[in-house]
Amino acid sequence: MSSNIHTEFHRFLSRNDKESILQQRGIVVWLCGLSGSGKSTIANAAERVLFQQGRFSTILDGDNIRAGLNANLSFSDDDRLENIRRIAEVAKLFAQQGIIVFVSAITPRGELRDVARGILGDDFFEVYVKASFAACEQRDVKGLYAKAARGEVANFTGKDSSFEEPQQSDLVLDTENDALEESVDQLLMAIGGKIRPQEE
Repeated sequence: MSSNIHTEFHRFLSRNDKESILQQRGIVVWLCGLSGSGKSTIANAAERVLFQQGRFSTILDGDNIRAGLNANLSFSDDDRLENIRRIAEVAKLFAQQGIIVFVSAITPRGELRDVARGILGDDFFEVYVKASFAACEQRDVKGLYAKAARGEVANFTGKDSSFEEPQQSDLVLDTENDALEESVDQLLMAIGGKIRPQEE
């Protein structure tokens, strides 16, 4: 099959052309952490700040992706791997257009984060949104922890399925101790130099 595939990338407008129009550089900000740690909340708040600054961004939210593109995937180890692979490939397409991409996905194991890192290369900026299982269980913004406690959610991360704390994150946001505004400020400060066009 691969011998019948002839990619067209070499004929497209270059990434530099797209980034020049947008006056920014593409990046994938990959927010990982337990369900309820604050990944989506931080991504949404950061996107709104960037919008006010005239920056073009998008959010790939794990639940949204599983409701559409990855609706056929379960939470088994193999399907979690495929889920992350697909998200990373979509994020790569956006970043190559000069878009700032926020990915909000639990990404519970190091091997999964390595898959994303391998696909995205230098565009990959890993952010560990840190909060304990107990803190997330207390928040339980989606009611998932209560369902998991009743045995209604299979392979629940942190309970039935392990979460491996990242060891090489570019940034750690401690949402147990820092307010949302502090986390967003830390994030935007960390990526500020990476999204500015070369001439700025």
